[in-house]
Amino acid sequence: MSTLYPLKFTPILKDKIWGGNKLNKLLGKPTDSGSAGESWELSDVEGNTSIVANGTLKGTSLKTLLQNHKADLVGQKVYDQFGEKFPLLIKYIDAKQDLSVQLHPNDKLAKERHNSFGKTEMWYVMQADDNSNLIIDFNQPVTNDLYLKHLNDKTLPSILNFETVTKGDTFFIEVGRVHAIGAGVMLAEIQQTSDITYRVYDWDRVDDQGNSRELHNDLAIDAIDFNMPNNFKVSYETQQNKPKNLVTCPYFTTNIIVINSSIHKQNFHDSFMIYMAVGGDAVFEIDGKATPLLYGETILIPANIKEFRITSTNAELLEVYI
Repeated sequence: MSTLYPLKFTPILKDKIWGGNKLNKLLGKPTDSGSAGESWELSDVEGNTSIVANGTLKGTSLKTLLQNHKADLVGQKVYDQFGEKFPLLIKYIDAKQDLSVQLHPNDKLAKERHNSFGKTEMWYVMQADDNSNLIIDFNQPVTNDLYLKHLNDKTLPSILNFETVTKGDTFFIEVGRVHAIGAGVMLAEIQQTSDITYRVYDWDRVDDQGNSRELHNDLAIDAIDFNMPNNFKVSYETQQNKPKNLVTCPYFTTNIIVINSSIHKQNFHDSFMIYMAVGGDAVFEIDGKATPLLYGETILIPANIKEFRITSTNAELLEVYI
């Protein structure tokens, strides 16, 4: 069995009605499509399993890696909790047009209805055109009845909260919270392994055949939490060469590290570690072997690698573990 090492995976590109060309133009993703909306960097979603792109394990699926390496890959506590199911889905997203207004069910509803995990997620804005925004939650107290009135009257946007964003803005999107990525935003997304989305409003948009996309309002009404606190925007300050926490929740921890030298890292977490290059390039060095991480790439450091070095003159990395 091959020894584990820092693993890169072939991006799984998803064309979307709202997608654009930034994933290709800015991040170098292999697509000539003008509507690539998502690059799934690390996925164990059924039918969309990531494949190793580098080293002796090239061509191996994430599912096979987990079956063969178990806790060495993900950590004992993670393996005990999730078994041979990788628990996170890692993406880059480019919205040329507004995404639908949507929300995700919690673990209980997702299990009952879809035999799936819920979909708690976070966003880190990598690039944003002038005056572009995200929709998160409502701009006033909203009851079930008020929400349904605006939904039926096609006036839902009037009660939604629009957040104008710039690079570095970070948001934690809990299950049950209404949200949408606005036109002009490219971001990194970290979430539970789930592809369950309840779409509630799609701007009355149709595809090139004149068909509207399916809405899920009957499912969504039980899944919306109308009493969530206004705590979705993450406040943080970076510090050179030291991880600064962005989000800590039961499903993942995400830090940001701004690197302009060489730093020594130790893994004390009994978990895999994922790094997303949301700015600049870096080099990971383990046992004298170097693996580059370019802007827009993602790398998985297996749990059994306890020490490594990251070197860069200009990198901004998201560091993710459980």
